[in-house]
Amino acid sequence: MSALKSPAKPRAAMRARAPKPANAVQHGGQHYKGLRIEPWDYIAANGIGFLEGNAIKYLTRWKDKNGVEDLHKALHYVQKAIEVNTVSEGLAQ
Repeated sequence: MSALKSPAKPRAAMRARAPKPANAVQHGGQHYKGLRIEPWDYIAANGIGFLEGNAIKYLTRWKDKNGVEDLHKALHYVQKAIEVNTVSEGLAQ
C-alpha cells in the first residue's frame, strides 16, 4: 500500500494567503491612516519604551479618535513613567 500524498500547492496560491503587512491593516478605525508615519513605526525606530510609546500613541490620535479621553490616557502613562523612573532612581517622594 502506498501512502497518499496531498498535491503540492501552487506558489501563487501560497502567496495569496500570506498575511498583509501590519501597516496595511488597522483595527478599530482610520485614525492613523492619514499620518506620515504611524506611531508604532516612530516608537520602534527610536527604541521608545512601553510607557512612553503608549503616551505617544494616545497623544497622536486624540483628535481623531477619543478626544480628551485619550489625553487622559496619555497623561496616565506619563504619570506611570515618572513614578517608575523616580522610584528606580531612588528619588521616591
